[in-house]
Amino acid sequence: MTAALAASPHVMNTYARLPIALSHGRGCRVWDVNGRSYLDALGGIAVNTLGHAHPQLVAALQDQVGKLIHTSNYYHVPDQEVLAAKLVELSGLSNVFFCSTGLEANEAALKLARKFGHDRGIDRPEIVVYERAFHGRSIATLSATGNPKVQAGFGPLVEGFIRVPQNDIEAVRKATAGNPNVVAVFFETIQGEGGVNSMRVDYLRDIRALCDERNWLLMIDEVQCGIGRTGKWFAHQWAGILPDVMPLAKGLGSGVPIGAVVAGPKAANIFKPGNHGTTFGGNPLAMRAGVETLRIMEQDGLLANAARVGAHLMAGLRRELGDLPTLREIRGQGLMIGVELTVPCGDLVKHCAEAGLLISVTADSVIRLVPPLILTEAEADEIVALLCPLIHEHFSQPALATA
Repeated sequence: MTAALAASPHVMNTYARLPIALSHGRGCRVWDVNGRSYLDALGGIAVNTLGHAHPQLVAALQDQVGKLIHTSNYYHVPDQEVLAAKLVELSGLSNVFFCSTGLEANEAALKLARKFGHDRGIDRPEIVVYERAFHGRSIATLSATGNPKVQAGFGPLVEGFIRVPQNDIEAVRKATAGNPNVVAVFFETIQGEGGVNSMRVDYLRDIRALCDERNWLLMIDEVQCGIGRTGKWFAHQWAGILPDVMPLAKGLGSGVPIGAVVAGPKAANIFKPGNHGTTFGGNPLAMRAGVETLRIMEQDGLLANAARVGAHLMAGLRRELGDLPTLREIRGQGLMIGVELTVPCGDLVKHCAEAGLLISVTADSVIRLVPPLILTEAEADEIVALLCPLIHEHFSQPALATA
């Protein structure tokens, strides 16, 4: 690993960083300032869809930087129309609002739901949200999040949320019974920060039907699991349903900050001029990144690659970890995989980095793998070869496990 790096006296201490400073990357590999290479199985936390320094993306961004980076939304941005039209085509929805992050996209979704309620004469709209969910760290998205650890110290939280467990339609019916203030249901198809927990296909269909029955908005957060990561453009498409509101971000720009809210007819016209806005959202550079990302994904067949290589990676993990005493479950879809242990395994991030592999651990005991969608089967095999021996070495015995 890189020689120890001192914490900056000028940067707020908000991240538990590894002593690594990365200098450049190519494909699924990155190098630190000391020349050490790493296989990137984290992808910037599901952001670097096309890997690092993809030649076509680099050329497009260099071209755009030489023309316009930012103009503001006082003016039309032609690539907004191009990217919006593509997202409408891929999603089956109708309109798009562009912002800069997943948090902003989720915040916009919450505002849409509240205004939807107010337009119907509901003074105190309420939104159904889920245990273990993660939607962001603003006060509103933090309140929608289902993680007491990240909420601690930031109360009072925003009111207006009803929390339920995953995959239990009767729990939703019970929690909302007789409540005329409910306006929306909001969830991640596959929870990322919560531990790679999936909504079942039958549940997705049931909740879509319930929202139709009750005239609620179905709002599906695809910030981490969308943009081809599971082998379809959006993870909820495995259930054959359409949401009313769909926040996006992360992989949409392959590393350039971008967010979007895609809405169907029920929600597309809720916002009027002056109701919502953003300074940086939809800027020419981000839009070019989004347009090129989707174009290259189609050109290179990256949805099929995510499905195929993801299945290969999952099979390798199950083969090598199947007899691990502390293994609870290996789950996920495509190139969004979680390996849950029965013990905390946060130290594995450091052990893997020392071995030349970048991963993350979320929800204390879930190893999360969200590599670039260009990952090859050979690179998947390398992930297995680097990761699994370290799990066996450090986390095979509950009594010896470290957090």
